[in-house]
Amino acid sequence: MGNMKFITTTIKDLIVIEPMVFSDSRGYFFESYNQADLKEYGIDTTFVQDNESKSGRGTLRGLHFQNRHPQAKLVRVVEGEVFDVAVDLRPGSETFGKWFGIRLSSTNKKQIFIPEKFAHGFLVLSETAIFAYKCTAFYRPSDEVGLIWNDSDIAIEWPISSDMNVQLSKKDIHNITLENYLSSVK
Repeated sequence: MGNMKFITTTIKDLIVIEPMVFSDSRGYFFESYNQADLKEYGIDTTFVQDNESKSGRGTLRGLHFQNRHPQAKLVRVVEGEVFDVAVDLRPGSETFGKWFGIRLSSTNKKQIFIPEKFAHGFLVLSETAIFAYKCTAFYRPSDEVGLIWNDSDIAIEWPISSDMNVQLSKKDIHNITLENYLSSVK
């Protein structure tokens, strides 16, 4: 493979990607996306939309997913640092309802490939963060669902410091529990 290292996680198909960074006195260069490298690793997908957000410290976005039109995502941080989380919602998966979290930053340049049927969210740890991600399906507001960030059945260990004020959108305050989600899909 080329200039990317692929690292398996505790959840099947959820992959951390570390690009090879070339640095010198002028700065750095790295490939943030290489379709051939991903395909060679087994990630054969087409991305149709790129998104970017800027958020302040303590902002928690998520845990979002599209139910009928699922999106796979390739996520990274352009500036700052976040704690990024994916929750497996694939029916029949051995790790259904389990989560994986990782610190993504402009310093470590790590990315994560999140397959379809995962809920996704992140908490901003730095003063601000610019977060960018590619999606395999277009955003459909009417299809978006959200799991509540502090659901005790999922039990995500968010790195919230005592001086951090967690900020949620009005929409994310009303996200549902995993139990509610399971009841709605039966």
